Amino acid sequence: MSTVLVGDAGGTHARFAVVDTGTRPLVIASRLDFSADGFASFEAALAAYLDHLGPMQRPQAAAIGVAGPVTAGRVDFTNRDWRASEECLRKLGFERALLINDFAAAAFSVPALEEKDLLAIGPQLAGMEGEPITILGAGTGFGVSCLARFRGRSLPLATEGGHAGFAPGNDEETAVLQGLARRFGRVSIERLLSGPGLENLHAALREIAGRLPEQLSAPQIVERAASGDAACGSALQMFCAIFGAVAGDFALGHGARGGVYIAGGIAGKIRDVLIRSPFRKRFEDKGRLGDYVRAIPTKLILNEDIGFLGAALASEAFGNTER
Repeated sequence: MSTVLVGDAGGTHARFAVVDTGTRPLVIASRLDFSADGFASFEAALAAYLDHLGPMQRPQAAAIGVAGPVTAGRVDFTNRDWRASEECLRKLGFERALLINDFAAAAFSVPALEEKDLLAIGPQLAGMEGEPITILGAGTGFGVSCLARFRGRSLPLATEGGHAGFAPGNDEETAVLQGLARRFGRVSIERLLSGPGLENLHAALREIAGRLPEQLSAPQIVERAASGDAACGSALQMFCAIFGAVAGDFALGHGARGGVYIAGGIAGKIRDVLIRSPFRKRFEDKGRLGDYVRAIPTKLILNEDIGFLGAALASEAFGNTER
């Protein structure tokens, strides 16, 4: 049997499905999405899915994309008090088990995506065949990975790039940095480019303008921006601008001449704003390296199942490896 139980588990959701890696294109079946808040542990969420699936449909292999750094087959989730390990997966009866960082799984999925799965942000560019790819995404946190490609070989690299320090690009962003530094001390990219990050941006801009605090969630900020609220609109525009600048920085850091791909929950929800925003302008604003990044395509991933697809392909490539 070539079926694999695949998962995509993070700070907000725990999603599971079954994929047959022996078919092309890959077909996702028996999908079930849980709210992570409903479970005390990753094992409890997985057990609920296994109960739903039933013993007759249970695959012998499991590959789970997780939101956190995987070390020797173990992970402590970054934005949730959960732990998981390949050893525990084997104890649950899986003969083959793989934990992979969720954005490393996303990197694995990119070569399998079709044009209908992608939307250009900025000019339609092809990118350079066989060159590295960067994958970024803002959701509960900020994910960063790279598909390193060299002379026909590919390897996904998981990173904690979302926790790199934020670098402002103008006076207004410097003022935001200073305000957030008073709250948090060190200010990482994730403090601005995430759901909580958008909330931080909105609050910081209100403080700079001398306005009273207003506690709004990220979805409320997006909704109000669409309705013409100036303060929420400014926060969302700055979010997109910073996103573009950060994407350009990682394109340089990874040498991502194959393209920069945007995943994650927020970008898909604001895609029309993102396309019209300063994202691409700030992406290209790299001084002496402007020509280098102008040749790099930036594309929004529309396919919401890249975590499943990438985990399945990673299982096919690495799932037989015993630790």
